[in-house]
Amino acid sequence: MTVTDTAPSSISTDHETQLVNDALDTLLAQHDPQQMDDVAFRGARFDAGLAWVHFAKGDGGMGLRPELNRVVERRVKAAGAKPTDPSTFFMNLAGPTIATHADDSVKERFLRPMFTGEERWCQLFSEPGAGSDFAGLGCRAERDGDEWIVNGQKVWNTLAHIADFGMLVTRTDPEAPKHKGMTYFALDMHAAGVEVRPLRQITGEAEFNEVYMTDVRVPDSCRVGAVGEGWRASLTTLMNERSAIGGGGGGAPRRGGAANDAVQVWEAMDESRKDAATKDRLMHFWVQAEVGRLTNMRASQNATSGNPGPEMSIAKLAYSELNKGLYDFCMNLLGADALVDFDYTFRRPEESVASGAENGLRYAFLRVRANSIEGGTSEIMRNILGEQVLGLPGEPRVDKAGPWNEVPRN
Repeated sequence: MTVTDTAPSSISTDHETQLVNDALDTLLAQHDPQQMDDVAFRGARFDAGLAWVHFAKGDGGMGLRPELNRVVERRVKAAGAKPTDPSTFFMNLAGPTIATHADDSVKERFLRPMFTGEERWCQLFSEPGAGSDFAGLGCRAERDGDEWIVNGQKVWNTLAHIADFGMLVTRTDPEAPKHKGMTYFALDMHAAGVEVRPLRQITGEAEFNEVYMTDVRVPDSCRVGAVGEGWRASLTTLMNERSAIGGGGGGAPRRGGAANDAVQVWEAMDESRKDAATKDRLMHFWVQAEVGRLTNMRASQNATSGNPGPEMSIAKLAYSELNKGLYDFCMNLLGADALVDFDYTFRRPEESVASGAENGLRYAFLRVRANSIEGGTSEIMRNILGEQVLGLPGEPRVDKAGPWNEVPRN
């Protein structure tokens, strides 16, 4: 079998698709993923422009439309490449942010080792007093020559305990309006003064953390975007985060996505416990999940730029609310059995975060409670949809124009 045989027949033969397939032919002819180290193979992918094909040439891309990333993933998988390491999830957020806002030296420093998995990332956005009101953050960064001295606290930082770098947004000008005085950095999580503490969750895990920074020195060469433009850069991160969370069902291999978990419980139930009303609810969840899966597939195929817009808040909101109702329903189907056989022992994930039923239905029921909080609460998603998608009047914001240091805070 030749390498071109691995491409699915449904792929169109337009010019951009041909460019990607030609690059894949060359890559796979010179680098067999089954015979080489995964880091080395991913490095070769990056150098060939097949990491993120919609990125610019030299940044791991080819400057093509983003839907063609699916072509790459299908073919390298068929050729025997290992699945992407789940612990590198945050490259889906940090990569587009750096590619969009950073200068060439920052892109050269971070994009390749991020894609190969040699350097793992986390997100350092929320603070105890700045969650939904992210622009109200108070973590300070003060200029000291070619470095910045950072002091502050971040919270709800997924996998920060295994990360090498963090996407850090700070307050660099407290006298500017809150959206104007923010600056974005790549923080070395192993630097002196960085302390990561676990936050135990309802599942028993501590995938979340809180991060304290005390007189941490960050080189200006690790700044992402211009000074004072951290809000713009952070929006790129947030939009990609919502797309990643909301698109969770888009790549599901089976129709119905996560709702198949409920179907499996239903099929295993004793016939005497089944009734028409419950079956109707099951089909309602299945249809919702399938609509979400197909909508996300269509949105991905129609994408014309690398960074998603506010419309992805629709998918994020729908996915969050569906998951909570779906696994609630699964617990009701299990009945009293749902109360047993779950391990609440404290543990810290060292590789990835399971957001669905990978660790069982009881785990999923507890874990999806966070879906309507992480990446922006459902309330914030509704505000974004109302104002930025539907064009409705915004809520009054009396603190938007004044200096940040004059805004009352908790």
